[in-house]
Amino acid sequence: MPALFFNVIKLLFLALLFLFLFQVVRALRSHTGSNPGTRVSGAPAELIVLTGNANVDRVKLRPQGHVIGRSSDADIHIDDPYSSEFHARVGLQDSAVLVHDLGSTNGTYVNGRRVTTPTTVSKGDTVQIGKTILEVR
Repeated sequence: MPALFFNVIKLLFLALLFLFLFQVVRALRSHTGSNPGTRVSGAPAELIVLTGNANVDRVKLRPQGHVIGRSSDADIHIDDPYSSEFHARVGLQDSAVLVHDLGSTNGTYVNGRRVTTPTTVSKGDTVQIGKTILEVR
């Protein structure tokens, strides 16, 4: 009888350990923005400039992406002293919208969270570059 009891306890411990590790991996994926469930479906996504001065108000995203920055050579030029000359790249990859910080000084933020690796975003998410805020639609 005691051997059966201890085997059941061991199995419960292993199940709880598995659930704990599953939650840790899920939290890490959520924190790093690599959640595959955040795909943009339907028509090609657009980037809308909500605040700040940009050379355009609305851009249809393309697979090769758009470089956003203060430089006049950037695809999307923003007049923002807090942005770098070539601040970030936003583009489509496998029907997902990716935001990639290009080593900017002040960072790129998605929904208020600083991103350091290419991050998948979904419709309705905001991207902040300097003081300029853009929305994916």
